[in-house]
Amino acid sequence: MAKKFWVICATFILSVTRAYAVETDTTVRVSPAQLFKDTTTGMEFVFIKGSCYQMGDIFDDPEGGAEEKPVHEVCVDDFYLGKYEVTQGQWKSVMESNPSNESFCGDNCPVGNVSWNDAQDFIGRLNSRSGGSKYRLPTEAEWEYAARSGGKSERYSGGNDVDSVAWYNENSDNKLHLVGTKAPNGFGIYDMAGSVWEWTNDWYGSNYYSSSPRNNPAGPDSGVDRVVRGGCVTGEAYNMRTVRRNGYTPDTRRPSLGFRLLRTL
Repeated sequence: MAKKFWVICATFILSVTRAYAVETDTTVRVSPAQLFKDTTTGMEFVFIKGSCYQMGDIFDDPEGGAEEKPVHEVCVDDFYLGKYEVTQGQWKSVMESNPSNESFCGDNCPVGNVSWNDAQDFIGRLNSRSGGSKYRLPTEAEWEYAARSGGKSERYSGGNDVDSVAWYNENSDNKLHLVGTKAPNGFGIYDMAGSVWEWTNDWYGSNYYSSSPRNNPAGPDSGVDRVVRGGCVTGEAYNMRTVRRNGYTPDTRRPSLGFRLLRTL
């Protein structure tokens, strides 16, 4: 009887000790929250679980270009990505101005007329306010992985029906619209097809896919243009494709040029 009593006591003590360790041990790994909200701007970020995928023109699309090939395996780490493109209101909250030609569209429309250099200025100020360096533009590989809902076979971000997921020249009246008014993709991210072209962090290289590293590729070391992705309200449907690549010089400003942010873990 005494032996049974001590066994029960020992089992109880061990369970309490383990529970306390789980509660107090700061090395315990917890899954990231699925949504993060920046208190400075109100921007929402969706958690993206990294993995490997086949990057490039997996559809062998007749409308595709040589710069979208060869298809190659790429692996990206976990990250957070903006649920929406940076809006005019969010831009104003950081920069105290609005560069958009279509300011009449309102604070919840994507900001446009933003160069790559302008986006870097915005990021620098936001990081300074946040007391760190968590925010940046996504790499081209991160952008495509997220746009394709985790590397799935999606011609447009969210599926194969362009009208349901994108504002483009045939349904937009060539004007900006409020963010989040088309269907989201599989991650719950909006407007990665259409709306405004989105700057990425990479230099553009038409032959880069032939020499891209497998893990977290970040583009060529130098170049003339920076990569933009996703198409815009004045573009044709083929520009909305998830694998479509384009580039502009970092100082280029156009009404259809905007961006979305990545937040690192």
